[in-house]
Amino acid sequence: MKTNQIKFSSPTLVGTATAVVSGVSSHGPEAAKPGLYGAPKLHYPLLNRILNQLVLKSELLRTPVMLLVILFFLSSGYAETPRDLKIQVSDGPNPWTHLDLANDPDSFRFAIIADLTAGLRPGVFENAVEKLNLMQPEFVMCVGDMIQGGITDVAELERQWDEFDGWIKHLQAPFFYLPGNHDVGNKAMTEEWEKRLGPSYYHFLYSDVLFLVGNTDDPPERSISLKQISYFKDVLDSNRDVRWTVVFLHRPTWLPDYSGKTPANSEKFEALLKDRPHTVFAGHDHKYSKATRNGFNYYVLSTTGAQGRGEKYVTSRGNNSMKLLGREKGEFDHFMWVTMTEDGPVVANLLLDGVLDDDPVPE
Repeated sequence: MKTNQIKFSSPTLVGTATAVVSGVSSHGPEAAKPGLYGAPKLHYPLLNRILNQLVLKSELLRTPVMLLVILFFLSSGYAETPRDLKIQVSDGPNPWTHLDLANDPDSFRFAIIADLTAGLRPGVFENAVEKLNLMQPEFVMCVGDMIQGGITDVAELERQWDEFDGWIKHLQAPFFYLPGNHDVGNKAMTEEWEKRLGPSYYHFLYSDVLFLVGNTDDPPERSISLKQISYFKDVLDSNRDVRWTVVFLHRPTWLPDYSGKTPANSEKFEALLKDRPHTVFAGHDHKYSKATRNGFNYYVLSTTGAQGRGEKYVTSRGNNSMKLLGREKGEFDHFMWVTMTEDGPVVANLLLDGVLDDDPVPE
């Protein structure tokens, strides 16, 4: 068994959550040899990472420190072997391509949902939750706009949040909330958020990856407050050596919205990231796009239930919405599937209609 810890923090909360997950190990062998495959091999990704940091931080003590660390790993039985794989390898041809299993212990997978409001189309998000449960991600992120909002009626805000929470409780994986303008667009909405969910921006660490969850409507609307900038600067300064930084926002800091503006202090926020490997995910536009900034990928998700820019109609719930224009226009219902690898995130977009259970053929 392997124990992974999620270390989380916010302006008001600090803590550690420990999760035990099934045993995993490193990639398979560099070259298969005749005999029973499954013998230990010298492949230590965690050891390599520790040694790299020691080289950077302890130049004078490099050799003795390295020797001590290597001896510790070898004496503690930490040698990693392919997970539970035992197979007879012949001298001649073998009926497989290779045995380099994609089971690196530093790799993990999570999902990201897109906006489900404004103009919520009934049934889409509930369907997404079912599909996410089929995929079994380690956790699920979002990019905001979970309720319709836009009101000050506290009772109605409570009803809308109760409805969303009623959907999300069926999700088996942990879910991380992020505020959009439909969630915290005015004082009453912000107060309701704080009452139910606490801080509107925070961070956590998982498997040596730093996750930043921001608020692009940290009042006033369409703004990343200087207080939030300071918070994330301190977080980044305290975590300089992580292998990757993954950022989640609602409004893209790099794309003007219908008003022609980006969130206030967008340039200050992006400047915090420029000297480290990072990837940014956002929503708000209801239209998929990908950009490369400073050599790294910045994504805007499409929708997981929100309206598009097509024909207007009244939904079965009685609310106004608009149809999606289709994939060629960047409008489709999906969730992102992200595999965190040694070289950074590998991103796949899974259309909801393309994720089927084990009995997809109607009787």
